[in-house]
Amino acid sequence: MGTTPNPYRGFRFPAAIINEAVWLYHCFSLSLREVELILAARGIEVSDETIREWGLRFGRAFANTLKRCRPRPGDKWLLDEVFIRIRGKQHYLWRAIDQNGVVLDILVQSRRNTKAAKRFFRKLLKGLRHAPRVIMTDKLKSYAAAKKDLKLRREHRQSRYLNNACEVSHQPTRQRERHMKRFKSARHAQRFLSTHSPIHNHFQLRRHLISASEYRVARARAFTTWREATGRARTA
Repeated sequence: MGTTPNPYRGFRFPAAIINEAVWLYHCFSLSLREVELILAARGIEVSDETIREWGLRFGRAFANTLKRCRPRPGDKWLLDEVFIRIRGKQHYLWRAIDQNGVVLDILVQSRRNTKAAKRFFRKLLKGLRHAPRVIMTDKLKSYAAAKKDLKLRREHRQSRYLNNACEVSHQPTRQRERHMKRFKSARHAQRFLSTHSPIHNHFQLRRHLISASEYRVARARAFTTWREATGRARTA
């Protein structure tokens, strides 16, 4: 009978410290050096470059596991695109969330046209393997054209204000963009945000909509899922 290989084998620091560093970096708006300082206050001497390598090595795997563990998305999808500037050139970050605020997928592209909208729709549907009942977007005509070309027979509501929740979902990205002094390339932005969005979103529990006791239960559930995703539950 085969055994699951230990992903932390060969690392000087234990899994708990690596997972803590990755969690701090992606759950809060902290720089690598700020995470280094927090760990130093706890008696853990590790460089910011090592933390960066941990994020690259483990962050994407953690994010992918969280995406697989999340429940089936809601039947209302809100889509929006926001510009980000990379090396002086304007790009667009396409984002989709469901009515519960769960980030479904993101895609960084250089265009904001029908071809780009179709590419995002394909990525979204392939990754989730579910189709929504309703799609809500702003009045960008590319959405309707892409939906028609892909033959998505779903209700499509277009309004300037219907997808406000999706626009709010861009705020953590804006904070990280400022903290990182902008992204270095489209590939860098896609790689970072594909890791950051699922991890950050996993701990955003919409506290203003639930009671304190319900929040504590949801928070405990989120941490349990996180421990399972990082492999600590198997090695504890």
